Amino acid sequence: MAEVAVVNSEGAEVGKITLSPEVFEVRPHVPLMHKAVVAHLANRRSGTADTQTRGEVRGGGRKPWRQKGTGRARQGSIRAPHWTGGGVVFGPHPRNYGLGMPKKMRRLALRSALSVKLAEGQIKVVDDLKMETISTKRLVEILGNIGAEEKTMLILAEPDGVISKSARNVPWIAVRVAPSISTYDLLNADMVVFVKDALAKIEEAHAK
Repeated sequence: MAEVAVVNSEGAEVGKITLSPEVFEVRPHVPLMHKAVVAHLANRRSGTADTQTRGEVRGGGRKPWRQKGTGRARQGSIRAPHWTGGGVVFGPHPRNYGLGMPKKMRRLALRSALSVKLAEGQIKVVDDLKMETISTKRLVEILGNIGAEEKTMLILAEPDGVISKSARNVPWIAVRVAPSISTYDLLNADMVVFVKDALAKIEEAHAK
């Protein structure tokens, strides 16, 4: 079983915590992690791109000239695709890009990502994280004390508006509430910082 140090907001070690091997020490399943990331990015797509077909473009209801006798090619509408201002052929239309993934596969992908982060020394645990007032400077200072100065995913046990608002102007800090984390968020972070109470929720939700 792996043990990690628990630190306070000043970076001083205050104890150790044993991580569940079922969650943090599984054999990484790389194809599943890839599938989870692809599904996550696909589900973020809005799918709202739209073009008008010849039946949707305004105008063109009258035949531009008679069928025969003009010397020109026959035409039925000035909104046909080959006319300027006409409809678009095979253009995009609103669609759902979402990809599903079975629950067991999602959980294994997440456990794989957590195991990778632990193996690479990219997991930190803070005993408690409380802020009385909104302060981006103070939050960055706390994370610096912990050793998280790069792209960081901060996982809280409960929603905290003060911390969330303190982090929203810092592009390299992402705040999540356990157990709602994703494989993509984990792999996208250079450092994962857990508030101690959040670990129990993660282990309870994602154990086998």
